[in-house]
Amino acid sequence: MYTLFRKSELWFSLILIFIFSVLQSISIEGNKQFGVEYSVSAVSTLVLAVFLYWFIRRKELKDYYGFRRLQISYKQFLYFVPLFVLISINLWNGVKINLPVTDSICYLVYMLGVGFVEEVLFRGFLFRALAKDNMKMAVIISSLTFGLGHLFNLLNGSGMTLVANLCQVVGAVSVGFLFVLILLRGGSIIPCIATHAAIDMVSLFANEDGLTTEKRILFGVVRIAIVILYICVITGKKNGGEIHYEGRH
Repeated sequence: MYTLFRKSELWFSLILIFIFSVLQSISIEGNKQFGVEYSVSAVSTLVLAVFLYWFIRRKELKDYYGFRRLQISYKQFLYFVPLFVLISINLWNGVKINLPVTDSICYLVYMLGVGFVEEVLFRGFLFRALAKDNMKMAVIISSLTFGLGHLFNLLNGSGMTLVANLCQVVGAVSVGFLFVLILLRGGSIIPCIATHAAIDMVSLFANEDGLTTEKRILFGVVRIAIVILYICVITGKKNGGEIHYEGRH
């Protein structure tokens, strides 16, 4: 794996994204066979998360991928208040216990793993590989691929409706763009991982009853508005902690 990484970080990242996507699809069927929702998904994603962190730490790439403290004052991000608002959106239609205890634990572990893995793959490996040649394109492509990757939920048997999936895709693109800027300005991927995982984990308690198409669209518009305002705050700050790109390790 490290040989491939040294040879081409872009292909390394694309292959890992493909592997992750395949694991997601396979795990859905595995969950059904095992009889506990999200059980196989939790295990497979957690294993991949551990492997990715081991790889990053073993090859001394933690700083390279932003596994460090924020390089600027927390006050420059308004104490991340907008991120807490984004996390809460899944609960705006009410709170509901959607799964039994065992299934809920598996779901939470699964989403924790997804938050870590997706941030490392898209804001870590893919973004860094692309940013070497063109920073602006790296921001755009990493955000779009992260969002469009959620289209797999229409094909992998997750049961998600078209409208819900499209709202998810649009929201993921906007949030993905925000996370890239947080990484660039703050110099740390940790807030991105924490927020991503929290958004996904909170969805366990989202009340889908009465969640109409109109409400989904409204919540989606609000999410995008929050992201845009937060981006304006981030990009308007001076002396930001933009990452200094080192050469390959």
